[in-house]
Amino acid sequence: MTYTIIILVITVLVSLAAFNNNTIYNKLILWPRYMHGNPAEYYRLLSSGFIHADYSHLFFNMFTLYFFGQFVEGYFVYYLGHPYPFLILYLTGIIAASLPSFWKNRNNSSYRSLGASGGIAAVIFSSVYFDPWAGIYGFIPSIVFAIGYLVYCVYMARRGGSYINHDAHFWGSVYGFVFTFLLDPSHGQIFIRQMMHPHL
Repeated sequence: MTYTIIILVITVLVSLAAFNNNTIYNKLILWPRYMHGNPAEYYRLLSSGFIHADYSHLFFNMFTLYFFGQFVEGYFVYYLGHPYPFLILYLTGIIAASLPSFWKNRNNSSYRSLGASGGIAAVIFSSVYFDPWAGIYGFIPSIVFAIGYLVYCVYMARRGGSYINHDAHFWGSVYGFVFTFLLDPSHGQIFIRQMMHPHL
């Protein structure tokens, strides 16, 4: 069983439990004001990635994780010889995506955040590193999608007025690309080589 499937199953089970139990939901959600100055609550930087707002939120995230996760695990095995970095990428991606929101909203008592989007964004941008010309939606090169997505996240984060945590999406994406670059034993040559040979 792949790490992707294991993460998916655990996330679905925890999310379903939280849908029916407010105690679990409130215990796991990212709550910056409650966490600020309370290190015992910092686990929420990770646990918030295993609960979701509703069934559609859960389905979309797990659908995306399933397809991109399988590819990225395969890339890590091909280039590094084992899939363990994928698990590290995903879990630390959730934390890295949560940290800016935690700090930005540490004094905002009404702010909450949840969902696996930060970790999934890290996985997607890791796939961009390995294959920047892979087709997204069948025809958009992933490198083009990636640039457009980052611009969109910045714009929407500055605009505000949305329940979507665009900051987490942005920082999760950046983290995923940087993580893969730093782990790449060729020191960036994999990405450069791929960029020099466009394909769809």
